[in-house]
Amino acid sequence: MARISLKNLKKSYGQTHVIKGVDIEIEDGEFCVFVGPSGCGKSTLLRMIAGLEDISSGSLVIGEREVNDLPPAQRGVAMVFQSYAIFPHMTVRENVAFGLTISGASKEEKDAKVAEAARILQMEHLLDRRPSQLSGGQRQRVAIGRAIVRKPQVFLFDEPLSNLDAALRMDMRMEIGKLHNQLGATMVYVTHDQVEAMTLADKIVVLKDGQVMQIGAPMDLYHDPANLFVAGFLGAPSMNFLKVKVHGVNGGKVLVSNGALDPVEVSGKRALFKVGDEAILGLRPQYLSVAQGAGKLHGAVALTERLGAETVVEIALKDGNPLIAALSHDAVFDIGAQMNLDFDPDRAHLFPNEPGAGSVNKH
Repeated sequence: MARISLKNLKKSYGQTHVIKGVDIEIEDGEFCVFVGPSGCGKSTLLRMIAGLEDISSGSLVIGEREVNDLPPAQRGVAMVFQSYAIFPHMTVRENVAFGLTISGASKEEKDAKVAEAARILQMEHLLDRRPSQLSGGQRQRVAIGRAIVRKPQVFLFDEPLSNLDAALRMDMRMEIGKLHNQLGATMVYVTHDQVEAMTLADKIVVLKDGQVMQIGAPMDLYHDPANLFVAGFLGAPSMNFLKVKVHGVNGGKVLVSNGALDPVEVSGKRALFKVGDEAILGLRPQYLSVAQGAGKLHGAVALTERLGAETVVEIALKDGNPLIAALSHDAVFDIGAQMNLDFDPDRAHLFPNEPGAGSVNKH
């Protein structure tokens, strides 16, 4: 196993800058997830670690070696692709052993390593089948098995579950988590699915436009996002954003309100605010509740979705903006009914009214 160090890593195609100076430290045995929207550069970054994309500038170290100019086979990494990349004319056993066959391993070594991988992935009964006889999840196990037998220093996963249906995705997500616990291996995983990121990662790297927005443990990023982009990207349903006016500043507390929000003091730790400023108040849907009294937010029920575990309610606020609340699983609300909501000010987030803040989401 090995740690990975990316220092000021850049990738350009002519005048197009795709990766714009990335610094990331991934510890030995850590499960690190690169997450972000399509086109943010996460797969390009993974392919640079694998050696499938050249590095324009910067330093990439795996273990004790700088590997910028090493071919993929000499980097000590194994990659699992979104498309499985398994051979249809070979059995599962032959597919898993393919890399060992190419490297000239003996039959005894291949048999032993394939048997070990099959046991870890619980697919001993599949070894003599061909890919056409396998489900999507079973094909993904084969691709992972082919990586395991190489005993790499680092496992790289490029959106490995995106071709699976929802139920299989959840099953395979759990299997990959178990695999990491069993092997204790360094794993780097790319996904656009923030649920995969939150559930699998020891460390999440949030990317946007080829730049790192924030790095940290999943719940640290969830509870303390560094900026509007991270706040809106992590969490489902997405965080609500409301434009508010600053009416007072008292130490680290900022008094804010708007047409639908009564004056409330929240933490202003992310920036220096002054009276008269416009700011963005972030409220997670899960931390909103129906007020027992007058409440802090006021509007009317516009839409409800009963999901079993919770009821998601869209509220048309008094100022005309929408707000999403994730409420008790057995809550029932009539469309058009007036609703007053409360929230814990310590769980609210106040951000500067940055350029482009209105594009974070519809709120």
